[in-house]
Amino acid sequence: MKEDDWTFEGRRTWPPFRGNGHEGPSERPIGRFPRRWRLLWTLLPALLLLFVAWPAFARFYTEWLWFDSLGFSSVFRTRFFTRIAVSAGSTVLLFAFLAFNWMAAWRRSREELTEAWSIRWNPGLLPWVILGAAAFLSLGNSMAGRAAWETILGFLKGGAFGQKDPVFGKDVGFYVFTLPFLELTRNWLMNGLFLALLGTAILSLPGRLGRFFANDFSLRPQSKRHLSVLGSALVLVWGSGFLLDRWNLLYSPSGIVFGPGYTDIHALLPALTVLFALSAAAAVLVLTGIGRSRRTLWWILGGMAVAVFLLRSLVPGLMQSYLVKPNEFEREKPYIGHHIAATLEAFGLSDVTVLDVTPENEVTPEGVAANSDTIRNIRLWDYGPLLRTYKQLQEIRSYYDFTDVDIDRYRFDGKMRQVMLSARELDPTQLQNRTWVNTHLEFTHGYGLVMNPVNEVGPSGLPILFIRDLPPKVDVPLQIDRPQIYFGEKTSTYALVKTEVKEFDYPMGESNVRSTYDGKGGVGVGSAWRRLLFATRFGDTEIFFTGSLRPESRILFNRNIQDALRRLAPFLLYDADPYLVVLGGRLVWVQDAYTATNRYPYSRPVSVSDPTLSNFQGANYLRNSVKATVDAYDGTVTFYAVDEKDPLLSMWRSVFPALFKPASAMSGELREHLRYPEGLFEIQSAVYRTYHMTDPNTFYNKEDVWTLMPEGSRKPVSPNYTILKLMGEKEPEFALIIPFLPVGRNNMIAWMAGRSDGDHYGKLVVYKFPKQKLIFGPAQIEALIDQNPEISAQLSLWSQRGSEVIRGDLLVIPVGKGLLYVQPLYLKAERGDLPELKRVILSTGGRVAMAETFDEALARVVGTQAKRPPVPARPETVPSTPAPSPSGEADLKSLAREARKAFEAAEAAQRAGDWARYGEELRKLSTLLERMAGSEAP
Repeated sequence: MKEDDWTFEGRRTWPPFRGNGHEGPSERPIGRFPRRWRLLWTLLPALLLLFVAWPAFARFYTEWLWFDSLGFSSVFRTRFFTRIAVSAGSTVLLFAFLAFNWMAAWRRSREELTEAWSIRWNPGLLPWVILGAAAFLSLGNSMAGRAAWETILGFLKGGAFGQKDPVFGKDVGFYVFTLPFLELTRNWLMNGLFLALLGTAILSLPGRLGRFFANDFSLRPQSKRHLSVLGSALVLVWGSGFLLDRWNLLYSPSGIVFGPGYTDIHALLPALTVLFALSAAAAVLVLTGIGRSRRTLWWILGGMAVAVFLLRSLVPGLMQSYLVKPNEFEREKPYIGHHIAATLEAFGLSDVTVLDVTPENEVTPEGVAANSDTIRNIRLWDYGPLLRTYKQLQEIRSYYDFTDVDIDRYRFDGKMRQVMLSARELDPTQLQNRTWVNTHLEFTHGYGLVMNPVNEVGPSGLPILFIRDLPPKVDVPLQIDRPQIYFGEKTSTYALVKTEVKEFDYPMGESNVRSTYDGKGGVGVGSAWRRLLFATRFGDTEIFFTGSLRPESRILFNRNIQDALRRLAPFLLYDADPYLVVLGGRLVWVQDAYTATNRYPYSRPVSVSDPTLSNFQGANYLRNSVKATVDAYDGTVTFYAVDEKDPLLSMWRSVFPALFKPASAMSGELREHLRYPEGLFEIQSAVYRTYHMTDPNTFYNKEDVWTLMPEGSRKPVSPNYTILKLMGEKEPEFALIIPFLPVGRNNMIAWMAGRSDGDHYGKLVVYKFPKQKLIFGPAQIEALIDQNPEISAQLSLWSQRGSEVIRGDLLVIPVGKGLLYVQPLYLKAERGDLPELKRVILSTGGRVAMAETFDEALARVVGTQAKRPPVPARPETVPSTPAPSPSGEADLKSLAREARKAFEAAEAAQRAGDWARYGEELRKLSTLLERMAGSEAP
């Protein structure tokens, strides 16, 4: 546009607006923009930079620093440049396509467009408006392109699964990696062609839209050809969806099973082929006839609509109703078989070892003796009551918290012991004085853990603690050099370490022990530049202005372990329950991670109601291919690839080679603590309850469906980690087990075990019971317990006294060839929140016994000669006050007096709510009672 176009009678005018109520252009001289407009255009870029660009840059750069601090800078670069390449590529291509078509239409209709535009605006701006609209729409499309980076990487790097679908004979990898990319490409082309056609039509039809409805839709020949080409291409790309839908039949949910059935194969499959041919023919008609009359266009659209209705709805519906349903099983039998095989393979259930066993009627004394490790490790503590006990006795201060209870196994004195444990994390929201210094500089970390054996109970009904107190007192051969917990399940705030402020470590009497962080974790924040960046990221100016930072200061952020892992590898799914392991003197979190897809052909997608399993919703392929560890002190993250055969993991390893370490790099000590993940086990057991029926006829009639929900109960049976000796094995092992019940009945029909140790890790075993023999299920044992007069009377007595009786989970424990049912009973005072284990109920062979201890109950229900094997000796807790070994009646009286004082002190602490002191006094009382018992022994 020439400068002369901006003049009027020798004076420069104010474009781009013209008229302003006058016939001519505005006579306002504007040698320069008005002052207020100059100020606005000067401030606008500065404001955008301050409020948009700078915060985005600060977050981007600090995130890169965090990746780099963990040794994963290459992962950050790969993800960033892949997303940029995908986003920029899709943006540039779409912009070029739209600009080419729209500018071509503008050049052909320039005269008419200028006439319509110049009523109010300067016509010289129109090309820029067109290009601006193309740029705006292209940028919007780039966001969708950026989100598709995983699909594009899968197409470029994905490989074969080694299994072929039974319909088209294609490898499963085609459906998982290639088909999503083809659908993405089609959608992108549809979007681009539609926008190009719409814009071209608008630019080609100024002043002519009214003639269209008068059947006088005259266009220039060039515009006719242009619109015909775009319209034809749009119809052809739309029709290509019918070809893709042929492959998508493998995910058909409309039949009696997931995947294509008889009607899909014999009606829909050929119909989709015909519809594609018709769409190709329609594309040719659009290419040659769109300019003649609108009647042609209506015939094309109407004909395609009728064809789609007939071939996709009417014909398949008639075939299903009159040909398939009268003889449904015979028609659907082969497709049911395909569905069962694909579902079992997709969920890792195709290699389950199934053993038919006939259990003995009861557990015998000989069975107890032969399975001493199982008996020694039967869990008496439920997660809920134990967590409440931990909170009351071991939180020590209000700002500590136990999030949940984990279960694991360790070898002490050569014997495997099953233990329960929980990390003592810091909850900054519970600080009495939540100043910035307290929250981010002083109270920066949790401290230590609590651990107890699953089967031991103190004289007052409280757990015997292997690891307890602050600093940690350890009664087992475990070394803890770094008890501080900077990274955990509950941690969410950032922490500044190596500062002028000494960090709070743990309370000690009336004072506090303090320390300075000595790890390599976090990002250096000593310079003013870094402080400015992190102040921007967290919206906290204190980071920049504080005088407590030193050149070596570091900032720890992304400290929630699951949040950190999701940032590093967002393409993995994560189990809801990471667990803590004492490893080489350090505390290390172990997190199970999964690869999953919803693209496995013929496999049924997961439908879950449990919120802890919501990550798996809709997946129809699942593998626990990755074990991740996070060091609780310095945040070091390691991903181990434990399933080398998983094609999804192989694809991601080729994309991010620096992210994963091979399973062989895992230490032997860590390998001993791997466990079959509970999330995967619950999904697999849910699938297997139906898909163990591999015979199509049995599956079709649902003759042998299993369940976890006893008849009339609202609570399903839960999986249980235990140590047991599987039938045919010589050594005990750590496994996750669950019983199965027939639908509509309460007897037990089978049980499944997920193995965790050695070469057996990751294998599943199912023990099936004969249908003609009654094996008591959990609900039936509950009924026997409720009918027992002794138990009923005791429960009523406790309830009358105002105490709350908590019935623990009923566990089903295989002991040899028999089954032992175990249920602990806890008692909680009306005004307190400290459950105490008061009774243990055991049942086998239809007999039920309740006693104060497991050994007593075992002797009553199995036989007087049966007794739990002795627990291996462990280092004795040092008493708080030394005392000589008692001898004689005088010593016994002295011990009795001390025991009485300890008991009274415990009661006083309980009334005062001082649970730390309460626990100490109870342990002192337990020691005194043991010494008294020893002095009475002959």
